[in-house]
Amino acid sequence: MAQGEQLRQLTALPRPPSLHESVQTALRDYILSNGLRAGDGLPAEGALAQQLGVSRNSVREAVKGLVSLGILETRRGSGVFVKDFSLSLLIDNLPFNLLFDFSELADLLEVRRAVENDLVARAVANLSDQTKAELAQILSEMKTKSDRGEDVLAEDRRFHRTLFADAGNAVALKLLDAFWLTMSHAVAQRAEIADDRPTDTYRQHYAIYQAAMDGDVDGVHDALSEHYAPILSRLDRTGPL
Repeated sequence: MAQGEQLRQLTALPRPPSLHESVQTALRDYILSNGLRAGDGLPAEGALAQQLGVSRNSVREAVKGLVSLGILETRRGSGVFVKDFSLSLLIDNLPFNLLFDFSELADLLEVRRAVENDLVARAVANLSDQTKAELAQILSEMKTKSDRGEDVLAEDRRFHRTLFADAGNAVALKLLDAFWLTMSHAVAQRAEIADDRPTDTYRQHYAIYQAAMDGDVDGVHDALSEHYAPILSRLDRTGPL
């Protein structure tokens, strides 16, 4: 090796899954491969442990995890059963699940942008007079608070929920709100992520509003991108915990 040439660093090895995570994966595969549906029962805890070659405690911990995700349910004296899956449960738990991995916030924000961009055309086309009036009121409140130097997080949340209310996709609205709550929790724990220029935030939302009022779908896309650019920049500067 030539003098002064730097050696390449090793790449970190991926973390192997824990035993209870491996058991969870096996139980999911069992449900899917057997075509089990809501209400169908799983083998007894002891039988599962024997088939998987693990302890009953490992099976018990894996089942608890799948119960918390809404995939399984336990019935006292009866056993473990496949639960009727609810997407709402997964969405409602999203902010909590991501509290512990700030490195995924930028990726999450990209997903939020993709969802919003997909809804823009329908939202703009279906804007009702009531929605337009609500957006104007939210912007008025946002301007008042931003002029006083106060944070406008609550107004930001209401603005995005209201803007896409007429798009006709209730699941997407819940998902967008879960994304907002996740960012809100992150800001509470990492002050450096917080928006320190509420007047700029107001200006960005006004640009989104104006483009929507003009029926300018491309303009809404551009204004949304301008709105998210500073947030992504702050996340990039902050880095993972």
